[in-house]
Order: sequence, then C-alpha cells, then structure tokens
Amino acid sequence: MENWLVINKGADFQGIGERFCISPVLARLIRNREVVGDEAIARYLNGGMECLYDPHLLKDADLLCEKLSYAVDCGKKIRIIGDYDIDGIMSTYIMYQGISRVGGTVDFQIPDRITDGYGLNENLIRRAAADGIEVIVTCDNGISAMREIALAKELGMSVLVTDHHEIPYQEENGKRIYQKSEADAIVNPKQPDCKYPFSGLCGAAVAWKVIQVLYEKRGAAAEEAEAFLENVAFATVGDVMDLKDENRILVKEGLKRIRCTSNVGMRALILKNNLEPGQISAYHFGYVLGPCINASGRLDTAKLALKLFLEQDAPTASAIAAELTKLNSMRKDMTAEGVLSARAVVEAGNAGEKVYVIFLPMVHESLAGIIAGRIREAYNRPTFVLTRSEDGVKGSGRSVEGYSMYDELCKCSEFFTKFGGHPMAAGLSMREESVDAFREKINICCELTEADFIPKIKIDIPMPAGYPDVALVQELTRLEPYGKGNPKPLFADRDLGIRQASVVGKNKNVLKLVLTTSRSERVSAVYFGDVAAWINYYKEKYGSEELDRAFAGQNNRIRLSVVYDPQINRYQGAETIQLVIRNYR
Repeated sequence: MENWLVINKGADFQGIGERFCISPVLARLIRNREVVGDEAIARYLNGGMECLYDPHLLKDADLLCEKLSYAVDCGKKIRIIGDYDIDGIMSTYIMYQGISRVGGTVDFQIPDRITDGYGLNENLIRRAAADGIEVIVTCDNGISAMREIALAKELGMSVLVTDHHEIPYQEENGKRIYQKSEADAIVNPKQPDCKYPFSGLCGAAVAWKVIQVLYEKRGAAAEEAEAFLENVAFATVGDVMDLKDENRILVKEGLKRIRCTSNVGMRALILKNNLEPGQISAYHFGYVLGPCINASGRLDTAKLALKLFLEQDAPTASAIAAELTKLNSMRKDMTAEGVLSARAVVEAGNAGEKVYVIFLPMVHESLAGIIAGRIREAYNRPTFVLTRSEDGVKGSGRSVEGYSMYDELCKCSEFFTKFGGHPMAAGLSMREESVDAFREKINICCELTEADFIPKIKIDIPMPAGYPDVALVQELTRLEPYGKGNPKPLFADRDLGIRQASVVGKNKNVLKLVLTTSRSERVSAVYFGDVAAWINYYKEKYGSEELDRAFAGQNNRIRLSVVYDPQINRYQGAETIQLVIRNYR
C-alpha cells in the first residue's frame, strides 16, 4: 500500500517565474521545497560562496581557535580524535591538514569500530595521556562524552570539541535539561545557546568552519580553506544531511571543486570506480564513492581511508583505492546475507510491532546500520538492528518521518551503556539481557499509528506524461544537487495505456514501455525496480492474456497510473524524453 499525495503549496508561480526568468513549473517545484520569499529563492537558484554564513557566529568558535592557536605557539602536542564513518574521516582530514598548515604539532586517532567503539572512550584518553598529548580535538564526536572528557581533564589535557550530533539531555517535569561536559570549548550548532543561523551542518562542515576561523587568526589565506570544500560536500551527502539552506550551497561548491580535484587520493578513488572527476554528482557521493570510504571503517580500519586522502604518491593511492573498492564489494555481499536474516525475523513476527528491534548476534556489528536502513525501506517501520559485540550488544537504528529516534531512545536510556544520534538515525550499546525489555518499552512508548506506516509518495505536480520536453528537463537541473531534503521532483499521470512492453538488459531486469496518453501521444518509459512484481501486479489486475497482448505489442485493456521523473535519453546524437517510473498502480 502507498498513499500518493500531491504537494499543494500556494504561491504566485507566474509572478515568481517572471521575476526570476524561470518557468512556472520550476517556481512551483521550488515552493514545494519550502523555499519562500524572493531572497530565499534567489539564494536557492544562484547562491554561492558569498551566501555562506559567518563561522564566527558559531558558539565557542573563536574561543576554541584562541586555545588552538595558543597550543600551536607553545608547541603543544595536539591529537585529533575522529570517527570511523565518512563524516568522521573527512572532518579529521580537514582538521589535521588545517592545524598542520598553521604549524601545529598534531597527529590523529580514528577509533576502531570493534575495540574502541564510537567517539571518545577511556582507552583513547589514557593512550593520549601516555603519548604526552596535551590537547585533544574531537571531530564528529564528543558532545555526549561527559565521563571521558572529565577523565581527560583529570589527566591534565585540554579538550576542544567539534561535533554536530544532538545535545544530550534529561527530561525533568516535562522540561529538557541539556547536559554539558567539562570541555574547554564546544563548537556544535545544535547547542541551544548557539546563534548560528543553520543547525543542520555535518561534522566535516563544523570542522571546516573552525579551520576558517583558525586560518584568519593565524594569517593564512582564506582561499586556502576553500580547498576543503570537496571534503565537506562529500561528508554532507555521505552523512545524509538535509540538502537545504547552507548545506545545498556547500555541496554545489564542493562538486565544482571535486570535478577538478588536485587530491591524489580522491582522484584515485574516482578512477577505481570507473568514473571521471568531471562526472561526479551528489549521487556518486552517496551511492558509489561514499560506501567505499565507509567500508574501511566497517571491515578494516578507517585509517586506511584517511591515508588515501593524505597520500601524495599516485600509484600508492591507486592501490589503497583498489583495496577500499574491494572492501565495499565484500560489504555488499555480507549486507545481502544480513538483510535476508533480518527479513526472516520480521516475517516470523519476532521483531516488534511498531518499532522493529532485530537481534542478529552473528552479523558483523559494522553492518547493523545498513541492514536497519534496508528493513526500514522494506517495511516503513523505525528499525534497530542489534549485534553481539565484545562487551555486550551494539546496534544502529534508522527511522521514518515523524519519529525522532534520538528522542525515543532518551525514553529508554536506562537500558544503554552508551547511545546517541539524530532524529533519523542512532547508535547504541547495551547488555544482551536487556534486549527484550528494550524491544518491549520502545514499542510501548511509540505513538505512531498504523496510518503512519503507509508509505507516502509525495508528488510535486500532476503532469501529463506527454508534457515534459528537453527544455523543461534541462531547466530542472537548476534544482540540483538532489538528496535528502531536496529530492528529485516527481510527477504523475493516470489512465495510460501500454502500446509495447519488453524486458531488457543483460540480467533481464529492466522493463521498457511505450505508453499512450489520453491524447494518443506515445511516450517512452523505463522501470528499474522489481520487474517480476510489476508483471504479477498487472497480471492479477487484468489477467495473463491482456499482459501477453501488451508484450506482443497488441491492443490491450491495461491502464496504469505512474509516478515518474523525466530524463533525456541521448542516442546517436538525438535527444528524446524518457520517463523513469518510480511507482505504479
């Protein structure tokens, strides 16, 4: 079941189109993305570096850089402690390169997912003290490390936190009491008293903002910091941040730079994935290159990915990129097996009711988040996947719209030895004997109704299938980059006939259609989803004979409604429109 909804935002689309020299269709699509007012529209369409916010507005940014600059002047030993995912790796890279550039004595430590777990821990703190470290700088972590930071302070170290995760809190009498560590400075735009205009930055963007302030304080050219924009963009998409407001500009600017990247490692990774730098889009960040970086932290060590970006020798970088690509292939196979096991738990009725809590003891703990995401997509339920670890159980969760995973975990905090995250994703550690009790309570606390579990397909505009032309599709590129919070526009039409149907592709997994509209127009379409399910759906609805007639190119009774996005199909120099079917009825 799916609930198809037309986004129905009101505005003077004709007037907007005239003022900004765009079509009323594009004006409506921009309004659908909650961009309101001429200033915001101009920023959405044309915003560049000049539209980025002042990093000095970040609470403690100047304080942190003063302390960091003093440490550089005194020759203090600085250690960056990052995280093992793409955001943690990119933020560590930015911070390490930035502090090195201004003369700091700096090294880095990326926690091992298995032995260290996420972020700061006592072992990392004591290791830093043993190594004579005087200043710890966190990247993409630290906001919830109260005990660990207290230990570092006891051992005589300064701690500077850069993070973007939710601020931990306790609820007392219906009021949130936010917790704060003993860190010497904390830069996180989600702090309640932070005046930065946009709180949705990833960890790498926060690190970059800090380096901007540090460069200014140390007299380094501001333009030098712009070299890190490709890393910021990579992390923003890879960490699935909303591509709204400043994030969208950061990704646009980063994509410009990565297409002519001078980073030897970045270039090697692109080439190993059979791409060219000039082709890179946000899609490649999220679904091709990003998973290779994350695979290192899942199955090996994230230090390997960081080494790639620091490498100056092209052959060595190529070898590292090849290893990361191979690790990602292994990760795909292991994930597929884990998803099958998780589905079996769900189908047996042992996962929970509204919120799935799936315990897969033998699955590699690094794959829990990916598997949770796949189950969430399949069943449209908030999903936690838990695995057995060296010190109990670790897990990751992926949420649905309207269910803040972090807030719900706060209601069950008594079960966890450690937890944190965002509204849409979270991580946790707990004792194995608490799994069943956690599953029970998280479901009791859930206020979602059955209606909330029906997938909502948001249609931008009901548009006749024959309407899109090459000019319109080219204009739609002004909405890019696409991603979470700025989705590719979807259109819909109904009462379409099938003139011809065929299954093509090397693996026979692509459905090609020639559709006919109510005005007798012929429109090419393609479907890349589950072709067998498509065939079975229309076979049950209209019968085998009618479906056979469609595949034979004969007149038939089949009528379908589709949600689609139009694309330009280029073949032998000719450009034609092809609809990519996303949903059907």
